[in-house]
Amino acid sequence: MTPPTPEAALEHLDDEQRAVATSLTGPVVVLAGAGTGKTRAITHRIAYGVATGEHEARRSLAVTFTARAAGEMRGRLRELGVETVAVRTFHAAALRQLRYFWPRLSGQAFPDLLPSKIRVVAEAASSCGVAVSQAVLRDLSSDIEWAKVSELTPRDLLTDPRGAERDWAIDPADVARVYSAYDDLKARRGRLDFEDVLLVTVGALQTRPDIADEVRTAYRWFTVDEFQDVNPLQRRLLDLWRGDGDDLCVVGDVSQTIYSFTGATSDYLVNFHREFPGAAEVRLVNCYRCTEPIVTLANSVIAQAPTAATLRLRSTRPAGAVPTVSITDDDVDEAAAVADRVRQYLDEGAAARDIAVLFRINAQSAEIEAAMSARGVPVMMRGAERFFDRPEIREAITRLRGAARAGEATGPLGLEVRSVLRAAGWTQDPPVGGGAVRERWESLSALVSLADDHPAMDVSALVAELDHRAQSQHAPTADAVTLASLHSAKGLEWETVFIIGCSEGLLPLRHAQSGGAGRDAQPAGDDTSDVDEERRLFYVGITRAKDNLHLSWARSRQPGGRASRSASRFLVAANPEALSGGVGSSVTRGTRRALVEQRHKGPAKCRVCHKGLVTAPERTMGRCRTCPSDFNLEQWEALKRWRVSRAKEREVPAYLVFTDATLMAIVERQPASLEDLSEIPGFGPAKLELYGSAVLSILALA
Repeated sequence: MTPPTPEAALEHLDDEQRAVATSLTGPVVVLAGAGTGKTRAITHRIAYGVATGEHEARRSLAVTFTARAAGEMRGRLRELGVETVAVRTFHAAALRQLRYFWPRLSGQAFPDLLPSKIRVVAEAASSCGVAVSQAVLRDLSSDIEWAKVSELTPRDLLTDPRGAERDWAIDPADVARVYSAYDDLKARRGRLDFEDVLLVTVGALQTRPDIADEVRTAYRWFTVDEFQDVNPLQRRLLDLWRGDGDDLCVVGDVSQTIYSFTGATSDYLVNFHREFPGAAEVRLVNCYRCTEPIVTLANSVIAQAPTAATLRLRSTRPAGAVPTVSITDDDVDEAAAVADRVRQYLDEGAAARDIAVLFRINAQSAEIEAAMSARGVPVMMRGAERFFDRPEIREAITRLRGAARAGEATGPLGLEVRSVLRAAGWTQDPPVGGGAVRERWESLSALVSLADDHPAMDVSALVAELDHRAQSQHAPTADAVTLASLHSAKGLEWETVFIIGCSEGLLPLRHAQSGGAGRDAQPAGDDTSDVDEERRLFYVGITRAKDNLHLSWARSRQPGGRASRSASRFLVAANPEALSGGVGSSVTRGTRRALVEQRHKGPAKCRVCHKGLVTAPERTMGRCRTCPSDFNLEQWEALKRWRVSRAKEREVPAYLVFTDATLMAIVERQPASLEDLSEIPGFGPAKLELYGSAVLSILALA
């Protein structure tokens, strides 16, 4: 392959990118905003350095954080005529060196790598007498990973200030005991985990000058992408690689620091000039990805927590649709509205692969998966299992199936399901903090909500419904809409992006609002570092969209539920009334004052006896289950027949048209107009447009 000429290496670069490419000597820090072409800039920098003779390709090492990003960088360098530069992740680079030097370090065979530490952590916990669930095991494994990359030993966990600030899966003393036992088990079995690869490589470079000298002879020029995601152990390894050399180019964006819980810190990026006072700095702010309205929103969100290194993007694409903010009655309506809009995009010729629906926690995907399936929209999950593939859901359905076979009904469906799931570890109140434990609780709570929405079912019917959902949502897909958490979306982009759940308690997540120490939200303005990270996560989600961005939130979790949610403080501070309303809804400012006023109103009252309504079906009907009502049986039967025909026509379960509770509320309240229908819980804007006129006609004729 022909090496690049200096002129060719600088082709197709804007002035900012060219400044990066031509800064070849000494330390360089590149502050690169979302969509500004940072990969192009640094690959052309490497190519230009090789073309001018300033750099040697074989002695250059470029490090990034994912195999996908490394592959993309290698591909771009190959297109530029540069093939001998080493482009690897931190772990891959360390593993390659460790395998090479292992014969000098040990007379034994190279240890096997643990593909996952959970099983060994489980053994360690058992040996320590610490009983933990599968979800806690995942969080405990994350705690051990955090300790290792933070260079903390088991003993350090109880004395280091960083340990006091962490929201541990279990008591820190027990974490330390399990951590120690885990390392002992690995050592006895001759195993290494991924963090050990870095730790042992660091140890070799620190204690063996001959090995350190050989590495520094092999590599002189270093490029580190996503520098805001570097953790202390990776930083130690980087410093050992370069020794006294300062030919280091780092690239990052403080506004995209979203992995602090893993030990990553943007401090190294922010403080780069303190360590290297003469470092050259280049800022990339020309956004080639997002249209101007999307960039405007992104800038207003991230400006709420400015730092010296925060970038204000400048779109190179002035035209574009204004982002929309949609408000629905509940999560089911929100999912339906999003799925309807996605279906519309597809019918208009959009490719499914160019659309994504993003959410804060994986449990939010349940309603979206169902709504997409009901409309024949193919989906693929990224970075997480589909709802019905999750271990806790499989276990819960198995338990419910057993209860159905036993045939021992003890009361309303919702109570029966709660009873069964309590045996699986579900609790009425959410757990404190986040992580796998919170994700598991959210997933099981979705089943509880589903049971509340179908009071006429028994457990057998519910299990059949769950089986139907699982089957319909697991069809093989090729070109599909992406469903992903905001964390999983980092580094990706789509033509059209929907971000759901933009409400307080989800964005920011409730445990972040309280600094990880409780469930009560803090007032906007009492932001902790956790809330700042949630804001950056929202910013990352916004900047995944190229052309169309749709934000939405629901007033309540389930149909007929209490409308206690308010808009995310991030939306409020970004002045959402300047954005257009979407999906037939208006845009409102959700303030803490409004939320307090809503709480002061108390629970919904029965229109017959005026007592507080407890269950979701009662709130939907507007009366206690035992209170009398004026009930038109003919209308009830006519609506049920109509619901069945619509469900068959759309090839969806009947409940996705309307639940029994909503039909009963329609019959009892006798709405005379579309406005009256809109006041019935479960009859959101999307369903009002789809079914409103038909329902009014049935009531008039029956």
